[in-house]
Amino acid sequence: MFRSATTGLTSVSHRLSPWTLLILSVALVVALPVIVVLAHIVMPTQGVWQHLASTVLGRYLGNTAYLTVTVGLGTMVIGTGAAWLVVMCRFPGRRIFEWALLLPLAVPTYVIAYAYTDFLQYAGPLQSWLREIFDWSRGDYYFPNIRSLGGAATLITLVLYPYVYLLARAAFLEQSVCVLDVGRTLGRGPWNLFATVAVPLARPAIVGGVSLVLMETLNEFGAVQFFGVDTFTTGIYRTWFGLGEQVAAAQLAACLLLFVILLVLLERWSRGKRQYFHTTNRYQQLPEYRLHGWRATAAFTACALPVLIGFLIPSGLLAQMAITSGDALWGTRFLGFAWNSLKLAVIASLIAVGLAVILSYGVRLHDSPLTRIATRIASMGYAIPGSVIAVGILIPFAWLDNSVNTWLHAHYGMIVGLIFSGTAFILVYAYVVRFLAVSFNTVEASLGKVTPSMDAAARTLGQTPAGTLKRVHTPIMRGSLFAAGILVFVDIMKELPATIILRPFNFDTLAVRAYSLASDERLAEASTASLAIVAVGIIPVVLLSMAMRHSRPGSGKR
Repeated sequence: MFRSATTGLTSVSHRLSPWTLLILSVALVVALPVIVVLAHIVMPTQGVWQHLASTVLGRYLGNTAYLTVTVGLGTMVIGTGAAWLVVMCRFPGRRIFEWALLLPLAVPTYVIAYAYTDFLQYAGPLQSWLREIFDWSRGDYYFPNIRSLGGAATLITLVLYPYVYLLARAAFLEQSVCVLDVGRTLGRGPWNLFATVAVPLARPAIVGGVSLVLMETLNEFGAVQFFGVDTFTTGIYRTWFGLGEQVAAAQLAACLLLFVILLVLLERWSRGKRQYFHTTNRYQQLPEYRLHGWRATAAFTACALPVLIGFLIPSGLLAQMAITSGDALWGTRFLGFAWNSLKLAVIASLIAVGLAVILSYGVRLHDSPLTRIATRIASMGYAIPGSVIAVGILIPFAWLDNSVNTWLHAHYGMIVGLIFSGTAFILVYAYVVRFLAVSFNTVEASLGKVTPSMDAAARTLGQTPAGTLKRVHTPIMRGSLFAAGILVFVDIMKELPATIILRPFNFDTLAVRAYSLASDERLAEASTASLAIVAVGIIPVVLLSMAMRHSRPGSGKR
């Protein structure tokens, strides 16, 4: 009995160690917006919710479902096919496409929507050129409307397929030569091998990429708002700011959150208990399928079209508009917009990386069900749309501001205004909640490669856990920490829904500036801010692709 009681006390002490308490505190702070949103499901709305349910809720649900299914299938086909081509096949331009296929990742969806709308609309250069060539007038020809549900799905697909391409390419690079050799000895050709061997083995990575795409699709605001497509995200914004109904907006956010949770559960269920392991350490250079003739042309075209339509054309259109008739505030207030964006992105990315290090190292020190669950809760923000996070943050901080001002007025006769909800503090908080998972996954993978013997050696030399993290792990993980910070930085520069809802008065970023001008149909002026966002994201994307090229163990330059 005595030994059993001692063991129980030791277990409790282990669970409630300082690192465990720190992990639980971080998880609670990060999960606060989600808890607030879910708590509003049962609150009364004085008939507003019933009005929304009878009028627009069905349209929100139908459009959101259409976008997720269409974009999910499109990105899976484009991303997986392009990844297999650049990894396993040899054709002209393959080395360029390795990194070029990632370039659309640097373009926010709302930016590509602005560029193509200006190019394809009735008064745009393409239709004007067609009318001039064929002597057409209005009503003489049919031209698809880009500002539609189908147009939104197409553009979102072209921007988000790099998520699937990135993870599928990494999975194909890591596959074992032995498995491919067995498939070839059974008489399977390149395409049969791709469909029956490579894709099933890469399934977790492909599904993971599609899951990221679906989360980003549910989070999309700028493009669907600009195209006039009603989704849950636009409905939350309209209900909050248009109708002034916070509870109804929170309930819409809760519906979207349940939609996200359903997607996550479906992905977990589809995976089941299947696990995928490499059964050999034989990492040789992958076999090469040299393509010639029409096959080489087809492979080149399949890789070139996503890059051309998803990056080159919209970037060229933005550059042309920015040079000829860009933002009139360029060089004056525009620098303030850029500084606001950079300042927020740098601060939030540093905080996100720091919290990711604390979470991953805490689990390494005390790996228990409690700490693992807490870290999963803390890193769930990426699955939550920015509009949902914004609603979940505004409600408690607005209440806190009102409570503070009420108390100060009652006791001291003074009102200090919006202390939290009227400052950039809640913007940084929202970014950290939204993108902590991006930095956590990168840091966790890097820390997992550090052998535990280093921890033991540091402890025998008298180092504390914090000292070991500072002097041993951090120098080893320096590259991964930098990569995690860059990824979060790029995502924050593109984030629009949370920024629009939470930004303080008279505090604009490049994303908000581009959206505001485009909403007023001033697309040429919006091109300057849009192009600046694209330019910031290109370098990290290229560096990421270069790092992947030599990621396969035992491979040299190919």
